[in-house]
Amino acid sequence: MNTGAQQEEKKTKGIAILGCTGSIGTQALEVIEAYPDLFDLEVITANNNADLLIEQAIKFQPNTVVIVNKDHLMKVKDALQEHDIHVYGGKESLCQVVEFSDVDIILTALVGYAGLKPTMHAIEAKKTIALANKETLVVAGEMITKMARENGVNIYPVDSEHSAIFQCLVGEFHNKIEKIYLTASGGPFRGWTTEELKTVKPEQALKHPNWEMGAKITIDSATLMNKGLEVIEAKWLFALKPDQIDVIVHPQSIVHSLVQFEDGSMKAQMGLPDMKLPIQYALTYPERLKTDFPRFNFMDYPNLTFEQPNREVFRNLDLAYKAMEMEGTAACALNAANEITVQAFLDKKIGFLDIAIINEKTMMGVNNILKPKYEDYVSIDAAARELAMELIVDK
Repeated sequence: MNTGAQQEEKKTKGIAILGCTGSIGTQALEVIEAYPDLFDLEVITANNNADLLIEQAIKFQPNTVVIVNKDHLMKVKDALQEHDIHVYGGKESLCQVVEFSDVDIILTALVGYAGLKPTMHAIEAKKTIALANKETLVVAGEMITKMARENGVNIYPVDSEHSAIFQCLVGEFHNKIEKIYLTASGGPFRGWTTEELKTVKPEQALKHPNWEMGAKITIDSATLMNKGLEVIEAKWLFALKPDQIDVIVHPQSIVHSLVQFEDGSMKAQMGLPDMKLPIQYALTYPERLKTDFPRFNFMDYPNLTFEQPNREVFRNLDLAYKAMEMEGTAACALNAANEITVQAFLDKKIGFLDIAIINEKTMMGVNNILKPKYEDYVSIDAAARELAMELIVDK
């Protein structure tokens, strides 16, 4: 029980949201808005969406905003000049704002490789990380987890699957994990054959059956690359070997993931598909705060089904396991290639099946540095992007 003195000592948490205009960022703002006595919004950042950034800044009145694309800097400054808000521009500003003394928790909701360097700076500044940018651990998991240990920094997962595993492990940290199961909806093409996937258009791939997400992650879900990236992320988050991580397709997206312990017992975290819950849990851990989120009703879902993913058809999942076997910078190269191929597919330059083909050729075609430093990740990321673009042009 908290005494009055303990309650007086408790202060609000200063929050920085990197990527406030995306799906995770906008939902995080809703969570913060619901608990004004618990959170102070210190920083919000956006890459290109200046209009929404301005709208959010005026509504939520953070101390600082960053627009990464400097082409929009004057527009944002002009719009906010009558408000007591500091405005900065450029990638370097992301690395500076995470170090602000008033910031306690960094929610990294940036898309892709862009999340790596700001997260490194946040860890060095000893900030708690709420991680929604899985690519940070995919690209440089060994380095990031080592930095977090050395700096005494907690990384709380925001992805629904990893949050589920984390929730299942609370109270179990002294017990060994035998295996974890990451659930996948299967995406819009579950059960499709390779022949059927040859003619898939971006508009079809962007129609996810259960989740509202940005274009990049929605395409990754359709190719099962998102699940592959999550497997790599889970390896680093929970210190697991690849053979301790399994993927199972669960179309209803009610069981968000499961943990199996050495005695054979299993724990699952369940609930309706709603990213606000894992966001809130990461920001408020170890507390669970009362919400008005819709509640799950078993009678609405009388059948929960599970099946194996078809790795022969959706080859990106196998590529993720291959990258873990190769170690080093292989996953960095795979991620870089995938960022290029997904955009090429959205731009209708390549077909749906070409994504995995080019991803594999790229991962196997660049050097694999087994004991990488930060500079090695940077160089391999650049080399993989260049090779992937060449393969797209040559196709």
